[in-house]
Amino acid sequence: MPSPVPEVGLDFPREWVEFADPSDESHRIRADLTWLCSRWTCIFGRGCHGTVAGHADTGCCNHGAYLSDRADERRVRRYAGQLTADIWQYAGAAKRPGSRHPDVFVRDELDGEAKWKTRVVDGACIFANREGFAGGIGCALHALALRQGVNPLQTKPEVCWQLPVRREQEWVDRPDGTRILLSTVAEFDRRGWGEGGHDLDWFCTSSPEAHVGGEPMYRSYAPELVALIGQGAYDALAVICAKRLELGLVAVHPATAAAQASNL
Repeated sequence: MPSPVPEVGLDFPREWVEFADPSDESHRIRADLTWLCSRWTCIFGRGCHGTVAGHADTGCCNHGAYLSDRADERRVRRYAGQLTADIWQYAGAAKRPGSRHPDVFVRDELDGEAKWKTRVVDGACIFANREGFAGGIGCALHALALRQGVNPLQTKPEVCWQLPVRREQEWVDRPDGTRILLSTVAEFDRRGWGEGGHDLDWFCTSSPEAHVGGEPMYRSYAPELVALIGQGAYDALAVICAKRLELGLVAVHPATAAAQASNL
């Protein structure tokens, strides 16, 4: 595989918008238009270099995925029990004697708190099928979703289908005594991984090679954005993004600009 195209820096101008959720007066959205109007797209299996050099076949799945809460853990465990060996390379490694449930999680510490995360086997997530596997490379839970005809966000850990969108939520007390839930939707760049993000050998959000989508990200990632902020808020966001692109985005994502200038 050719060497990666240099990534753009992490600090550059961004355009933001904040608006009320038309379906919930207590909910406001703060969205990074530079990111959501970019042409980023997942290029796994189509030029992805992987976050660890020499491991393109495991993409960003080398360290396992932390489960967001008990409901996330239960849901993923349920779907893991539906996986079969023809689409899951490590089905054998997950077998637990005397149990119907596969052994797919471990307890690990995150920010001083013990949390469940997917097991790491042979240097990557237990659900990550490697190159050469007859069932194909990529996430076995993703393959299960395609087999069942559902969106992969139903079968995969929340952090996996959200990436590379970062949603942060906080309750805000306003001067007039009202309280709102503020949802911030932005790019999950290297900093989103914490200090270790700077040590990744490659990351897609700042790589021009991944900014080659056929449509803006707010459209290609619509199902995930709806799951994160709700249908009403997404519909309003889509109108805003379309209008902003029609007028001409001032702060274009530099990776998108680089990709377009190089005809990637």
